[in-house]
Amino acid sequence: MAPGVLAAIASDTRTVAARRDNPMNQFIPILVAMVGGIAVAMQAKFIGLMDQRMGTLESVFVTYGLGSVLATGLICLARGGNLKHWSAVPWYALTAGFFGLIIVLSISYTVPRLGLVSGLTLLTASQYAIAVVIDHYGLFESVVRPLDAGRVVGLGLLLLGVWLIVR
Repeated sequence: MAPGVLAAIASDTRTVAARRDNPMNQFIPILVAMVGGIAVAMQAKFIGLMDQRMGTLESVFVTYGLGSVLATGLICLARGGNLKHWSAVPWYALTAGFFGLIIVLSISYTVPRLGLVSGLTLLTASQYAIAVVIDHYGLFESVVRPLDAGRVVGLGLLLLGVWLIVR
C-alpha cells in the first residue's frame, strides 16, 4: 500500500452522520467490513489448524509475531503515520492489544474444538451483546444509541440463531 493510501485510511475522521448522507459514501466501509469478515473466518481456520499441530500459545505467538512484522512494515511505509499522537488516546483504548490477544486465543482454542461456524457464531454473538451495552450507555466515548424494541427483537433472533447453529 502506498503511504498516501495509509494516510487517507488513518485520517478518515468524518462522522457517521456525514457519511450516511450519501449512500455511495457507505460502499467502501461496507466493502472493508466484508473483507474483514472474510479475513476473520480465514484467520480462525488457520489459527485452529496451527493450534491442533503446535498448541494454543504457539499458534497465538506465530499469529501475533507475523502480524507485528506486517504492522511494523505498514507503519514504516506510512512514515510513522499518526503515532506521535498516541498520548491523546484514552488509556483504556491502549488495552486493545490485550483484547486482541484474548480474541486470537479464544479463536485458536475454540475453532478446533467446536468447529469454525460454531466458534465464530459464539464469538460474533458475544460481540453484538457487548456492543449493544456499549452503545446503549455511550461507554468509552461512544455515541449513545438507546436499546429499543427493534434491537431487543434483533438480539432475541440472534440468540435463537446461535442456539440453532451451536446445538
